Parts: sequence; C-alpha cells; structure tokens
Amino acid sequence: MSKAEIHSGICGFTTVVEAKMNGKACNLVINSDCESIQKLAQNLKQVNPFEEISFRQSIPQTIQLSMQHCPHAACPVPVGIIKAVEVEAKLAVPADVSIKLSRS
Repeated sequence: MSKAEIHSGICGFTTVVEAKMNGKACNLVINSDCESIQKLAQNLKQVNPFEEISFRQSIPQTIQLSMQHCPHAACPVPVGIIKAVEVEAKLAVPADVSIKLSRS
C-alpha cells in the first residue's frame, strides 16, 4: 500500500490517500476534512494507473471527477491522489513534492 498525506494550504484541510494495487487496477481510500474532497472520494474508489498518469489518451478519471466536485482549480489533492497511484503502481519512486509560495 502507498499513502499520501496532503496538506492543502490556507484552507487548512488535510487529505490522506491510501492506494493499493488489485491486479491491474488501483483501489483508493480517501479521507479528507474537506467536503468537496469527501464527495470526490465517494466517486473515486478504483482507477487504472496507466490512464491516470498521462493526458495522452484521455483526461484522467481523478481530474474528471475533481472538475465535478472540487471548485478550486489550484487544489493540490487531485495531483496528490495521482502521485499515490503512480507510486503504488511502481510507475514512480516515492518522493515528496512541494510548492513554496511567496509574495514580494
């Protein structure tokens, strides 16, 4: 199982994603303080890792459902979900990501 803990920033919400391969599919358990992400989680239980990691064939299911349920385009949770899937499917090694913002 691979796990991602996502701290979304100024909203203060935390989301924990657990990804577990099941054959060629990846099962997801998503727990979040955010109501919008909770709605996303209800609809995103399993994905095909190869369809999630690229825009070449179609828009990933995680992104499609995020567009329906998450009103904030800059929310880092959808990308965090995809990163957890990518690691669990052994399509990437686990490494933290970050975005540091400042204003001058």
